[in-house]
Amino acid sequence: MEVGAELAARDFPVRRADLVRYAGASGDFNPIHWNEKVAAEVGLPGVIAHGMLTMATAGRVVTDWAGDPGAIREYGVKFSSPVVVPNDDTGAVVEVRAAVEKKLPDNIVVVNLTVRCDGAKVLMAAKARIQLS
Repeated sequence: MEVGAELAARDFPVRRADLVRYAGASGDFNPIHWNEKVAAEVGLPGVIAHGMLTMATAGRVVTDWAGDPGAIREYGVKFSSPVVVPNDDTGAVVEVRAAVEKKLPDNIVVVNLTVRCDGAKVLMAAKARIQLS
């Protein structure tokens, strides 16, 4: 694995039904994730995806590439922009691109992820350390 090597890019649809499933699994029933009126009242442009759902969705590119979720030694992001999820059949699309940023001792690589939705970066400083076999 060489520095600069790109992982397979992926586009992930996020629909309102995904927000409901995630809310049930996580216990996060904050109405900004399902109620247009509440989202507008707090100044949001619409119902937004849970930040941790966005983070986990982007992380799938790395876990799929590594072939083993247990190979992920560290994964972190900064949330920079919400993923607004329209109430339609299409929803939003989270676009994830990733590349090897550096190689570390003991067969560990650092992967940098670029995560966008509607052209806006939704995650910043998204990096993962992966133990290669």
